[in-house]
Amino acid sequence: MVLLTFNIVNIDAEPKNGIQISDDERLKISEDNTKAILRILDIHDVKASFFIEVSLVQKLQNLIKAISSKGHEIAFYNKNSSLQEIEEAKKIAQDFLEKQIRGIRQKDFKLPQENLKLLEFNYVSNIDNSDILFPFKRLKRDTEITEEEGLSIVPESISPYSQLPYNDFVFQILPMKYYQNMVFETLKNDEFVLIYLNSWQFTDFSTYKFDVPFYRRYSSGKKMEDKLDALLTFINEKELATSRMKDYIF
Repeated sequence: MVLLTFNIVNIDAEPKNGIQISDDERLKISEDNTKAILRILDIHDVKASFFIEVSLVQKLQNLIKAISSKGHEIAFYNKNSSLQEIEEAKKIAQDFLEKQIRGIRQKDFKLPQENLKLLEFNYVSNIDNSDILFPFKRLKRDTEITEEEGLSIVPESISPYSQLPYNDFVFQILPMKYYQNMVFETLKNDEFVLIYLNSWQFTDFSTYKFDVPFYRRYSSGKKMEDKLDALLTFINEKELATSRMKDYIF
């Protein structure tokens, strides 16, 4: 099973010297990037899970409704929000979607699992930092879903052959043919592959002058769209099953 997920987050990078990029512009970039992702998913009829950064929930209500109306899952991405902020955002989203928010993802700032359970989340999908060196360290860890504090804990996927994690940076940097082979071989060994990408990776950095490292500009923007299109074409040609996170877990 391929679990395709997207983190909807504003880009943190500062603009280059002398350039001003407002918060509203950053939000518009995230919206446009997400719409590009939705178009590609729609072409290939693939459903995914979208992890919306908590502070963006109220600002992106129309976009979130559009994502949900296309059959994709809405979950939360906790960047640095408090329990109260998460609880308030969860109530708002569930009210306008008329659906329960079941999943939450965390990276740097991780709240206790027992507290997340009290907010009635059903699963946690934590991720690690990824930079130019991290993905190429050989990793070994459990890749099976476990249950703790009444929550399903979904780990990052790792290729049992290359030992590369299926994180945002690995997708961006690897040649697509290699990545496709990695997915295909992993599914021969594991029950699922969890892939995650960030909406800001689809930013055209030739248009928006953010000060990002060269390895984060590489294959970004339209090239990321092309890589996603190529991955979904491969998934459909190989008849690999896909699922939203909540459907697979429950």
